[in-house]
Amino acid sequence: MGMEMLHGSAGVQTVKALKNAAVCLMLLPRFLLAAVMLWLLDFLCIRRKVLTKMRESDLSSPDDPPLCVSDSNKMFTLESLRAVWYGQKLDFFKTAHLGGAAPNTEVVPLDSSEPRRGAQRILDYARGRRPLILNFGSCS
Repeated sequence: MGMEMLHGSAGVQTVKALKNAAVCLMLLPRFLLAAVMLWLLDFLCIRRKVLTKMRESDLSSPDDPPLCVSDSNKMFTLESLRAVWYGQKLDFFKTAHLGGAAPNTEVVPLDSSEPRRGAQRILDYARGRRPLILNFGSCS
């Protein structure tokens, strides 16, 4: 019995390792492209042009600090590469994808008059072809 469990857990670990390796291979080209872009942005002439164009676009506000381009604010750092890798992993494993079906996540009803019927999901509240409207209030 103990030996079967050991083989089973080893098999599960092997499958997890293979899955992680496959995900890494799928994400590697996108990550390398982002790393090259960050490396290119470290060249002062390119960085100055990009930042100046961003400043001139409609996205900038009058409250933005003055433009400062120097060698001290590098884009290609270990921290930025970690952030890119983490962001790409999050994007890959997210449950909602553009053009795909919406995730049917679990919800907790806030109305205390409604008895708790176990786990409920968003689409449990949909009725026929009537649109389902979600209101995300703020507590700030």
